[in-house]
Amino acid sequence: MTPEPIDTSDLTALTARQLIAGYERGDFSPLDATRAVLERIEAMEPAVNAFVRVDAEQALAQADAATARRRRTEPLGPLDGVPVTVKDLLLQAGAPTLRGSRTVRPAAAVRDEDAPAVARLREQGAVFVGRTTTPEFGWKGVTDSPLTGVTRNPYDVTRTSGGSSGGSAVAVALGAAPLSIGTDGGGSVRIPASFCGIFGLKPTYGRIPLYPASPFGTLSHAGPMTRDAADAALLLDVIGGPDWRDWSQLPPTAATSPGLGVGAEGVKGLRVAYSPSLGGQVAVRPAVAAAVRGAVARLAELGAYIEETDPDITDPVDAFHTLWFSGAARLVQHLGKEQRELLDPGLREICAAGARASALDYLAAVDARMELGRRMGRFHTSYDLLVTPTLPITAFEAGVEVPRGSGHRRWTGWTPFTYPFNLTQQPAATVPCGVDADGLPIGVQLVAARHADALVLRAAHALYESGAATIPAPAL
Repeated sequence: MTPEPIDTSDLTALTARQLIAGYERGDFSPLDATRAVLERIEAMEPAVNAFVRVDAEQALAQADAATARRRRTEPLGPLDGVPVTVKDLLLQAGAPTLRGSRTVRPAAAVRDEDAPAVARLREQGAVFVGRTTTPEFGWKGVTDSPLTGVTRNPYDVTRTSGGSSGGSAVAVALGAAPLSIGTDGGGSVRIPASFCGIFGLKPTYGRIPLYPASPFGTLSHAGPMTRDAADAALLLDVIGGPDWRDWSQLPPTAATSPGLGVGAEGVKGLRVAYSPSLGGQVAVRPAVAAAVRGAVARLAELGAYIEETDPDITDPVDAFHTLWFSGAARLVQHLGKEQRELLDPGLREICAAGARASALDYLAAVDARMELGRRMGRFHTSYDLLVTPTLPITAFEAGVEVPRGSGHRRWTGWTPFTYPFNLTQQPAATVPCGVDADGLPIGVQLVAARHADALVLRAAHALYESGAATIPAPAL
């Protein structure tokens, strides 16, 4: 079969797979791609504020070395020479990990080791172009911090990018590298991916090793943020490699990316539960509901068996808050009074709430979490996939934690579809499925049983291949 031609007029518009194909054919080099990406960052960054740090000199040196390896046909791996970005919560040797906080001293934040996912990318020869923004310590579902300010949506810079991996989502959406690694403790990959119109996956907990351990414990996952599901599968195969520093990592699995072919399996015959509002528990905007219903209809056209039904669960927000707020309190426990005054005011509030929780409160939340996991385990004996909106709304005003006038107190008020699946540790992905009247992206969430990451990716890939995930590009 003749390879599909690649439009090389804008290298920043290409997926990682297209870049790799172009490298292999000699159409362009990693150095060409990296120069294009750095120019794109320079042009977009004043408007969106997606980066904490851009190291052009290092990136060009890495790209030059990758170009030489490609010319010798001796790449270190499939991602050799592919530009990537990393959320500024994950260690990257030689670069400060500031975590969006004025309480972190830059000199003390430089480590000589990589986080596991970063180490796997470095082994492959990936090109690290920059560190992306996060709210302070990744604590909320939007991306603004006392250290770096507000990160803005590529579709409308007056709106939020979502969070906490907002910088990564914006970078991917605007072509500032096709691959990024985010983290997700309550939706922090899926929320910004949905608001910014890209693909985001929270894999099964332990699929991607983490080190150091998150202060939020086993709620927190690392995850790929990419242009599409096929790129995410490719990235997951790399960053899911074993690392002895994470005692809770899962054993290695077979590579995911070769099994995505829609012609081979796709979604035909899958049992799909469609829950528009988790049993009426969530008020979903009509435009969001319509777009998600359209994605479900496409799954049916592709051969899935659809049943509109809801999992037997109630909103676990109280348990989530106990676990999340307690983790935040532990995170800042070492700070003195003057340093605490430097924290995001909302973070100070949840830390105070977490400090008031007792051990019995914490164990009660663990009990609620285990019961939620049991119920979802039973649910997936009948259904292969659960489909919901990723979020009930589209991107709102930048610089605030909750939409004005919403009545919500915390970010969890508008993210009821995401954090339950951090509690259960299930794989969950968001796929763009349309835009609202303001041109803002809408996402559909695909959830499967624990360890069924390949199934989520396969179903997402089917939506991309069918055209259901095609939305207009950002205006920037």
